[in-house]
Amino acid sequence: MRLSDSEWKIANCLWENDSMTIAEITSALSESTGWTRFTVITLLKRMLEKGAVTYVQEGRTKRFSPAIDKSEAENEEVESLLDKVYNGNAGLLISNIISSERLSEEQIEELRKLFQEE
Repeated sequence: MRLSDSEWKIANCLWENDSMTIAEITSALSESTGWTRFTVITLLKRMLEKGAVTYVQEGRTKRFSPAIDKSEAENEEVESLLDKVYNGNAGLLISNIISSERLSEEQIEELRKLFQEE
């Protein structure tokens, strides 16, 4: 299941808080996104259709929760990037990241350790 950039914002909110109401999501994201509750409702409706979120009705309020695991969504996103940009070649991705000089020495050392463990 692929999430749009906007859906990722809501999913991250839910992963951090376990469950939230529309008002809570809107409040949490309004400063960084400028979204109104209507935007949040539209995105949640899309996410419900995809099976990315579920909700429990509490009186007149719906409490939304993530229906997918964060690591599962992250892995799918990485797979999509690998396929789309690097034809499935993870080595090219890593080479590009290293050559972009965006990694700190600590991050490079972490990568070395990961490769040595494998």
